[in-house]
Order: sequence, then structure tokens, then C-alpha cells
Amino acid sequence: MIGSTLARVSRPVVARQQRRGIVDWMTNYPDKVMETKKIQMKGGTCQGEYAPTWLKQEGDIVTLAFGAALLAWGTVSCSVGFYRLATGKGKKD
Repeated sequence: MIGSTLARVSRPVVARQQRRGIVDWMTNYPDKVMETKKIQMKGGTCQGEYAPTWLKQEGDIVTLAFGAALLAWGTVSCSVGFYRLATGKGKKD
């Protein structure tokens, strides 16, 4: 008797727990893996010399240029700093 009452009471609770309000968009998100994979696999697997995988998608050149600019700026800044430390120039007196 107590078991059947608890079973009736617990059914709606289980049903309410299965509704995903906030995370529903994540669980129903469209799968685009194969679409991206086709771009990456285009032309076979032995193409790294002429078309590296990190330059195949749109916008990869911009990302590469931004990263190279940051690297160049950091290298120049470090070189200027080392020069100033070695020669004693650029001190705040």
C-alpha cells in the first residue's frame, strides 16, 4: 500500500526532471562534424606540405596573421628590453 502510493507520487517528479529548459539548445544542437571533416579531408591525407590543416578553413589566414603579429611584437619588445638592460639605456633617473 505504501509502495504503490510512493510510486504514484514519484512518477510526476521523474517526468519533470527530464525536461531540459536551459540546456535544451545544447542537447538539440545540430551536428556539423562531418561537414567540417569533409573540408579537412579534401584532397587526401598527404597534403600537409602544400595545404596544412591549420590553413584550410575560412578565416585561418587572419588568425595566422594576428598570431604572427603578436609573436613579432613580443620578440621586438623583448629584444629592446634586453638591449636596454645590457647597455643601461632608457633608465628613469
